[in-house]
Amino acid sequence: MSISREDIEKVAVLARIKVDGEQVSALEKDLGNILDLVDQLSAADTDSVEPMAHPLDAVQKLRPDVVTETNQREAFQAIAPATEDGLYLVPRVIE
Repeated sequence: MSISREDIEKVAVLARIKVDGEQVSALEKDLGNILDLVDQLSAADTDSVEPMAHPLDAVQKLRPDVVTETNQREAFQAIAPATEDGLYLVPRVIE
Protein backbone atom coordinates (compact mmCIF):
# COMPACT_ATOMS: atom_id res chain seq x y z
CA MET A 1 0.00 0.00 0.00
CA SER A 2 1.30 3.44 -0.78
CA ILE A 3 0.40 6.93 0.28
CA SER A 4 0.32 9.77 -2.18
CA ARG A 5 1.96 13.15 -1.94
CA GLU A 6 -1.51 14.73 -1.99
CA ASP A 7 -2.60 12.62 0.98
CA ILE A 8 0.40 13.76 3.00
CA GLU A 9 -0.20 17.40 2.14
CA LYS A 10 -3.89 17.05 3.01
CA VAL A 11 -3.12 15.49 6.39
CA ALA A 12 -0.52 18.18 7.07
CA VAL A 13 -3.14 20.87 6.43
CA LEU A 14 -5.69 19.11 8.65
CA ALA A 15 -3.09 18.71 11.42
CA ARG A 16 -1.92 22.29 10.88
CA ILE A 17 1.65 21.13 10.34
CA LYS A 18 3.96 22.96 7.97
CA VAL A 19 5.65 20.45 5.68
CA ASP A 20 8.02 21.51 2.92
CA GLY A 21 8.78 19.61 -0.30
CA GLU A 22 11.75 17.66 1.05
CA GLN A 23 9.81 16.55 4.10
CA VAL A 24 6.88 15.43 1.95
CA SER A 25 9.19 13.20 -0.08
CA ALA A 26 10.73 11.72 3.07
CA LEU A 27 7.32 11.24 4.68
CA GLU A 28 5.98 9.60 1.55
CA LYS A 29 8.78 7.04 1.71
CA ASP A 30 8.60 6.50 5.49
CA LEU A 31 4.81 6.23 5.64
CA GLY A 32 4.86 3.90 2.63
CA ASN A 33 7.29 1.63 4.50
CA ILE A 34 5.06 1.67 7.58
CA LEU A 35 1.98 0.82 5.52
CA ASP A 36 3.89 -2.00 3.80
CA LEU A 37 4.79 -3.40 7.23
CA VAL A 38 1.15 -3.22 8.28
CA ASP A 39 0.21 -5.13 5.12
CA GLN A 40 2.78 -7.80 5.99
CA LEU A 41 1.40 -8.10 9.52
CA SER A 42 -2.15 -8.32 8.18
CA ALA A 43 -1.13 -11.22 5.95
CA ALA A 44 0.11 -13.29 8.91
CA ASP A 45 -2.08 -16.24 9.85
CA THR A 46 -3.35 -15.57 13.37
CA ASP A 47 -6.35 -17.91 13.38
CA SER A 48 -4.72 -20.35 15.79
CA VAL A 49 -3.35 -17.67 18.11
CA GLU A 50 -5.36 -17.15 21.26
CA PRO A 51 -5.84 -13.48 22.23
CA MET A 52 -4.16 -12.42 25.45
CA ALA A 53 -4.29 -9.37 27.66
CA HIS A 54 -0.60 -9.41 28.51
CA PRO A 55 2.28 -11.47 27.06
CA LEU A 56 3.60 -12.40 30.50
CA ASP A 57 0.24 -13.28 32.09
CA ALA A 58 0.89 -10.56 34.64
CA VAL A 59 -1.79 -9.88 37.22
CA GLN A 60 -2.53 -6.31 38.11
CA LYS A 61 -2.61 -5.65 41.82
CA LEU A 62 -5.72 -3.67 42.61
CA ARG A 63 -6.14 -1.44 45.58
CA PRO A 64 -9.40 -1.35 47.48
CA ASP A 65 -11.82 1.29 46.21
CA VAL A 66 -12.10 3.28 49.41
CA VAL A 67 -12.54 7.02 49.88
CA THR A 68 -9.40 8.34 51.56
CA GLU A 69 -10.07 12.09 51.50
CA THR A 70 -12.80 14.15 53.02
CA ASN A 71 -15.30 16.05 50.88
CA GLN A 72 -13.94 19.59 50.46
CA ARG A 73 -16.37 20.70 47.78
CA GLU A 74 -17.72 23.65 49.75
CA ALA A 75 -14.20 24.94 50.48
CA PHE A 76 -13.20 24.70 46.82
CA GLN A 77 -16.46 26.30 45.67
CA ALA A 78 -15.89 29.17 48.09
CA ILE A 79 -12.56 30.13 46.51
CA ALA A 80 -13.71 29.64 42.90
CA PRO A 81 -14.20 32.81 40.83
CA ALA A 82 -17.74 31.86 39.77
CA THR A 83 -20.10 29.04 40.75
CA GLU A 84 -23.79 28.34 40.35
CA ASP A 85 -25.79 25.47 41.84
CA GLY A 86 -22.60 23.65 42.81
CA LEU A 87 -21.05 23.96 39.34
CA TYR A 88 -18.00 25.95 38.29
CA LEU A 89 -18.73 28.64 35.72
CA VAL A 90 -16.08 29.23 33.11
CA PRO A 91 -15.86 31.70 30.21
CA ARG A 92 -17.22 30.53 26.87
CA VAL A 93 -14.39 29.45 24.58
CA ILE A 94 -16.22 28.26 21.49
CA GLU A 95 -18.95 30.38 19.93
